[in-house]
Amino acid sequence: MTILRKGAVYIHQELAGFVQETELGYEFRYTDDYLNQSKPLPISNTLPINTQIYSSKVLFPFFDGLIPEGWLLDIAQTNWKLNHSDRMGLLLACCKDCIGAVSIVEIK
Repeated sequence: MTILRKGAVYIHQELAGFVQETELGYEFRYTDDYLNQSKPLPISNTLPINTQIYSSKVLFPFFDGLIPEGWLLDIAQTNWKLNHSDRMGLLLACCKDCIGAVSIVEIK
């Protein structure tokens, strides 16, 4: 399977896992180091702590919800010349410093 784009997922500035876009859709997995902590926190209720890889044909709703909306989305699309339907591109471009505990940093 070919990985098209990938992002490191941090919770409270600590690497928790990776989200990636493939030719089949999207995947999320927690890192072994994160899972081996005494009390790892899930990044969301819809992606509970699990050793399995989560797979979806569309970007997971939790990650999609991190993408800005309205005028802030318009600015992001204009500045980075991203299509509004390129949800992974918007996630990687806009979510390095989100409001809340989770951030996404693109891995090139």
